[in-house]
Amino acid sequence: MSDMQQIQGKSIGRGIAVGRMLFYKKGGRQIRRTYREDSDAELKRLADAVEVADAQLKALAEQAAQTAGEENAAIFEAHRIMLRDEELHASIREIIQSAKVSAEYAVFVAEEHFSEQLSLLDDEYVQARKADVQDVSWRLIRILNGFEEMQELKEPSIIVAEDLTPSETIQFDRSLILGFVTTQGSANSHTAILARQMSLPAVCGVSVDPAWNGRMAVVDGDSGLVLIDPDEENIEKSRQRKREEAQLRERLQQLKGRPAIAKDGRHIAIYANIGSVEEAIEAKENDAEGIGLFRSEFLYLEGRDLPSEEKQLLAYKAVAEIMEGKPVVIRTLDLGADKQARYLELGQEENPAMGYRAIRICLDRPEIFRTQLRAIYRASVYGSVAILFPMIISIEEVRQCKRHIAEVKAELKAENIPYREDVQIGVMIETPAAALISDQLAGEVDFFSIGTNDLAQYTLAIDRTNARVEALADMHHPAVQTLIRQTVENGHKAGIRVEICGELAADTGYTKTFLDYGVDTLSVSSPYVLAIKDAVIHAVS
Repeated sequence: MSDMQQIQGKSIGRGIAVGRMLFYKKGGRQIRRTYREDSDAELKRLADAVEVADAQLKALAEQAAQTAGEENAAIFEAHRIMLRDEELHASIREIIQSAKVSAEYAVFVAEEHFSEQLSLLDDEYVQARKADVQDVSWRLIRILNGFEEMQELKEPSIIVAEDLTPSETIQFDRSLILGFVTTQGSANSHTAILARQMSLPAVCGVSVDPAWNGRMAVVDGDSGLVLIDPDEENIEKSRQRKREEAQLRERLQQLKGRPAIAKDGRHIAIYANIGSVEEAIEAKENDAEGIGLFRSEFLYLEGRDLPSEEKQLLAYKAVAEIMEGKPVVIRTLDLGADKQARYLELGQEENPAMGYRAIRICLDRPEIFRTQLRAIYRASVYGSVAILFPMIISIEEVRQCKRHIAEVKAELKAENIPYREDVQIGVMIETPAAALISDQLAGEVDFFSIGTNDLAQYTLAIDRTNARVEALADMHHPAVQTLIRQTVENGHKAGIRVEICGELAADTGYTKTFLDYGVDTLSVSSPYVLAIKDAVIHAVS
């Protein structure tokens, strides 16, 4: 009888790994409260540690650029900026001076406070950014306390840990990493980003055990299944799958630079969905022809206040420049429901998914909306930028948005600030209302973007964040498909393009259906760009 143990986790990196596990144990996460009367001396120790940390991060950025790609290098450049964040420094200095404690304890307390604040924001992207704050803070603490650096990876291993920071993931020898298993993490965590870029399997949501160290395992990044002490039959099956996946990856790499031309001769644009500037680099490396959905709300969720026009401009400009003239569709802020920014004080709602969210907030609080529109139009001169409005249910909403655009353009003109006149405007088709009046909406905009996740949720009356009913949220349901097909037909009658940007776009089993509908663009997470391109090229009409 086999002693194999099967554990179900959540997939955050696809593929399969077979090998021995290395349990990565962090240094102690508790710092003793130590009193220091000489606050000036502690402030000097802090300043010196910041300089050492900056030098380390600069070296890590250079290492990452050479071994893990520009995207991971950008993570460490972002850490260098965070290292000198004035709000964080002010908090540390105040603790040192008022509590008369050591610099390392003050950093520890400040990090705990910032992490707690971020934990209150119910958003996966912001939760992932909490790791950045912890990484920078604990780098300072290690320097101040003289902690040893992380353990060395000596043989090919599956890394097992409670969680992993960017610094930890990047310092492992990449050639020896087989995969990751962590307790914490999400699709937006740095472990997930690194796993996707390295084409490594990764599973989170697993209660890891130090006793696993050195034991054989199979990590199935497609199903999220982890096998501890697998039998020979499972090991051989997994190794065969691994060989087949390597062959597939090699074949897909040959598609880079080749347009996605269907059998009938139509060119289907394959775009990427992103949530940050770093992800734009990943999209470009994966051969995306553009950005079909830039979720701008990350700018609103990662801070403690509304992002300024300048901060937004820098982000939009960076993505436009990275994509070098390829289309960049920026969705205006989609806050509310499961994405809450506490400083906006949106309040509790009985049914937030159908409540005060997205375009409803923008039109109700135009000062927020117009700041974002100004930043987008200012960024338009750096590339091919387009605007996408979410959660639309009426023509009047679109016309209100266009009136704000006209006023913003007039302001920029009066201030002699350059912008492009030909910025395209689109709407998300993610409500049944929008789909049913898509023939009328098509006369108001330049393109449609169909969000299949929310369209299925609202059409089927299924809360996709409710674990008890999420299995019923079938995006293949005939009602959902009827609305998609109707939207494409109405868009094309009006001469505008139609893209699919929801999860269903990455389902290769549905690629031919979308081609039959006449969809112009498929926008997917970066790791799936080449697979969808392959599905388009080989779809049989």
